[in-house]
Amino acid sequence: MTPYKASADLANTGRSAWLVGTGIFLSRIAGLVRDRVFAHYFGNSAAADAFRAAFRIPNLLQNLFGEGVLSASFIPVYARLLADDDAVEAGRVAGAVAALLALIISLLVLLGILAAPYLIDVIVPGFAGEKRGLTIRLVKILFPGAGLLVLSAWCLGILNSHGRFFMSYAAPVVWNAAMIATLIGFGGRSGQAWLVIALAWGSVVGSALQVGIQLPAVVRLVKHLRLSLGVASPHVRTVVRNFGPACLGRGVVQISAYVDAFLASFLPTGAVAALGYAQTLAILPISLFGMSVSAAELPAMSSARGDVDTIAAYLRQRLDVGLRRVAFFIVPSTVAFLALGEVIAAAIYQSGRFTHDDAVYVWAILAGAAIGLMASTLGRLYTSAHYALRDTRTPLYAAVIRIVLATGLAYLGAFVLLPTLGIQPRWGVAGLTLASSLAAWVEFALLRHTLQRRIGPTGLSTFLVAKLCGAAVIGAAVAWLVKWVLAPQHPILAAAVILTAYGLVYLGATYVWGLPEVRVAVRKLTRRADRPTY
Repeated sequence: MTPYKASADLANTGRSAWLVGTGIFLSRIAGLVRDRVFAHYFGNSAAADAFRAAFRIPNLLQNLFGEGVLSASFIPVYARLLADDDAVEAGRVAGAVAALLALIISLLVLLGILAAPYLIDVIVPGFAGEKRGLTIRLVKILFPGAGLLVLSAWCLGILNSHGRFFMSYAAPVVWNAAMIATLIGFGGRSGQAWLVIALAWGSVVGSALQVGIQLPAVVRLVKHLRLSLGVASPHVRTVVRNFGPACLGRGVVQISAYVDAFLASFLPTGAVAALGYAQTLAILPISLFGMSVSAAELPAMSSARGDVDTIAAYLRQRLDVGLRRVAFFIVPSTVAFLALGEVIAAAIYQSGRFTHDDAVYVWAILAGAAIGLMASTLGRLYTSAHYALRDTRTPLYAAVIRIVLATGLAYLGAFVLLPTLGIQPRWGVAGLTLASSLAAWVEFALLRHTLQRRIGPTGLSTFLVAKLCGAAVIGAAVAWLVKWVLAPQHPILAAAVILTAYGLVYLGATYVWGLPEVRVAVRKLTRRADRPTY
């Protein structure tokens, strides 16, 4: 692969990552609006605990069979067929994967509805009485919607492989909009139990809409789409063969979140809901920056051709550029969560039943999650590189080690260490997120080590990380000064002033220190500002 071609590919991937990031940004903003409306009506109540717990259980389907697994097993095969101009076989593979997914998901949805009471006893055994009964009912409603979201992930795989990144990642906006409309439409004239059931039905309607807006584009792109349960094609068998380890790897990662919910169910009321609020915030930068870059890189990495050394050099180049892009945004996100988490949580959630004390509670949980933010985000890019090399087993092994370590540390932190120190039990949920963060760093180290053995040295320089951290710390210090001097009272106004100061100082410091990422961003903004308007 020539340097020119590599440079052109990197530029195209940068544009693709921007489209993914924009779509994710819109969907995450819609999700934050949904959570703010949810917090307004439910706060950290028992109904909030029930919905958060119920939502996790059917959501396991989407996580096990959805985007991450299809990215590992389906996109590399499908993207290579497109690169080879084999549209007929690509359509056959896409149809077979869709049919197999639909069959498997239909059976699992039925099984999940029937087994809902038993799933509740496994996932949140600390729930009892009315809270347990409400959670069971919500799980039965939500399962079909989760099945539909798996088909949405299949649409995403098709669209991404054809270079159509924006729609697939912006599609969840309609799902969030359906839930927001349900809350606003029924929230003022119903009790919490009835409202949370209506919200579950709104989620199912939103899932159907999310699939519906993507299907027309998919049908247009896959001209030879043929639905079939046959696995005679070697390419279909490759997808199925890679699907198992990818599904297990994704499942192991998801077990970590379920372990947190399992342990949090034994903590005082509000712990499960607060954990959900914090995880929504923590996943935002991971999705915007880690997922956007890794999602854009995977099809390109999977299409690489040449001998072993050529492919290795190409992957190293893409990884190093991608890692810098991710780190430029993740480092300030981490410092913001640690230093300004109270401001962020209050701006997003503080309304109605959600008080300032609740915002402080979420901040503590968010700070624990922030410790592992860098590892979780950069790890996505290393995982994509493994998938591009048709290696789904290494991420699985690393994920297994992560979950075992996280579970042990979580139990020790929440139920052994904190009581020994005389800390109130409700704060144990912060120990859960801290344990997950420490385990994420171990997983990241394993992924990087195994990949470097195959393609050679890659990664971020210590000097670059030091510059980014320094700029973020200076920004946080200025933000705290602004908070102390101005002391704005309204949470949204406070966040607007304080976080703007933080962001401007960070960008200014990185610009002065000559980091190319910020200079590229400034040039892009300048060019757009200079364009004539008509």
